[in-house]
Amino acid sequence: MGEVGVWTRQFNFFPTSRVRRAVRDLEALGYGAVWVGETVYREPLTHAAVLLGATGRMVVATGIAAIWARDPFAATAAALTLAEAYPDRFVLGIGVSHASLVEDVRGTCYRRPLASMRDYLDGMDRAATAYRAVAPPSAPRLLAALGPRMLELAATRAQGALTYLVPPEHTARAREILGPDATLCVEQALLLDGTPSTARAVARKHLNRYLAMPNYVANWRRLGFTDEDIAGAGSDRLVDALVSWGDPAVATARIREHLDAGADHVCVQLYHADLEHLPEDGWRQVAETVGLIPGGTTTSRAEAVPPRAD
Repeated sequence: MGEVGVWTRQFNFFPTSRVRRAVRDLEALGYGAVWVGETVYREPLTHAAVLLGATGRMVVATGIAAIWARDPFAATAAALTLAEAYPDRFVLGIGVSHASLVEDVRGTCYRRPLASMRDYLDGMDRAATAYRAVAPPSAPRLLAALGPRMLELAATRAQGALTYLVPPEHTARAREILGPDATLCVEQALLLDGTPSTARAVARKHLNRYLAMPNYVANWRRLGFTDEDIAGAGSDRLVDALVSWGDPAVATARIREHLDAGADHVCVQLYHADLEHLPEDGWRQVAETVGLIPGGTTTSRAEAVPPRAD
């Protein structure tokens, strides 16, 4: 995957013909992976097939496919199909999602998430044994994980974990739990705006839906955030911990923090005032700043993070 990829839901707001061009541009910019999720948008495994077919090098990963959306055999067969067709280019990220999305949108009972994930992984292992089509040498899977028990499960039953909406402090804790060998991928929200009031306003527009989701709230509390931080639209302290904003050099410094804390790969999610905006200029600015393409200013991970003046 390389050290830097892109996590995006913006593809869902554009026709597939436009998405193919956009993902080819991301590949040309040097991003190692593109991540697509599952809520009320395109089905992620068929979406991944479209993106894999449009590109020739980069990894496509689901971040994440919900375990309630398909049975373990369907998920396993789809992952094996894509991994065989596109060797070393598909990663299946799976997770328990959130009760509101599972029950209100799918009409399915959300129950015992950790135990349900264990049962699902058992079913996937049985499915891999029963699968009769041509199989790839490997079909890696990652678990969406925030809390210590799900991270422990990711270390023992998957190739690693994907974390979301976390500061570098969480990345360091996750690495300790996962151990040195598991892959740790971290989503990081970036906003290329150096004005505190406008940057935080845009960040809150994106974060609003997450502030009511118990899985995220519980994780932030484990990290020391208080009820006051989480109340309303979120405190400046919480917003700044989750969304790195500023000019490209300042905003992308958070990528280095995650890598230094133990992440193997950081997938960048660019925020914009228009939630349905395709941030192509921003993707290019980030690629140039972190040195993915010629003309960029490659910065050593050992360098100090630039201070923010706000």
